[in-house]
Amino acid sequence: MPFEVGRVKLPVDTRAPTGSTNCYVLGEHDALLVDPAVDHPDLHAIVDAGDVAHVAVTHTHPDHVGDVAGAAEATGATVWCRRGREDAFERATGVAPDRTFAEGDAIETGDGPVTILDLPGHAPDHVGFAVQEALAPGAVDPSEVVVCGDLAVAEGSVTVGAPEGDMRAYLTSLRRLRARDPDVLLPGHGPEIRDPRETLDRLVDHRRERERKVLVAAESGARTPDEIVDAAYEKDLAGVRDLARATVVAHVEKLAREGRLRWDATVGHVEVV
Repeated sequence: MPFEVGRVKLPVDTRAPTGSTNCYVLGEHDALLVDPAVDHPDLHAIVDAGDVAHVAVTHTHPDHVGDVAGAAEATGATVWCRRGREDAFERATGVAPDRTFAEGDAIETGDGPVTILDLPGHAPDHVGFAVQEALAPGAVDPSEVVVCGDLAVAEGSVTVGAPEGDMRAYLTSLRRLRARDPDVLLPGHGPEIRDPRETLDRLVDHRRERERKVLVAAESGARTPDEIVDAAYEKDLAGVRDLARATVVAHVEKLAREGRLRWDATVGHVEVV
């Protein structure tokens, strides 16, 4: 039998345009619950209908972890987190993890293993969950499905903002997942992604183009992140300027590590090499 994947969209306080976070149940027996974002009747329904034995999150941003403790208490499930991130996980969720995982480890459900993929960049602890021969929500044919959290979205782009966001790591994660070539991506926000390679290519191209604009702005005399934001973004940034600035700093940090810019974070000053 193929591995069943269930999904529920939970309304959360998030900057994502959807206003919701996708929570997934991987398997039907001793299942893995991923990203229980908020205490909500829809989450209770999917938990009550299933056989949840494990709880984990793609990363510990607030819009993904709001009911980890509640779901674990309600189900008696084993709580998992990224190895080396136990303290941060407990601060974010209010519960200490029972077990930890790293790249390549598997969480054993009653329907088969769920493999951990290390996908940092959007957040330092960001992971994905890969399932072979799975049925994504609404799908007919089994395929490899990856719950990818905030690595990718079907439309638009993902915020990769300093100080937590690491642009070099994010681009590496996009390329590694593309090389894996899954059939379906299940993101943390928005609809599932049925064209993973095209979507991942689009997100890499978007970041490369933004980086080009950041570099051009610096070469044209912009010396602060705010000046670069003004030069590198054409769209109206009302309500999201802070995210744009954090993204610019992440790009500047990447360019500085590559020796293409100088960045003094103590005073927020950029110079061209």
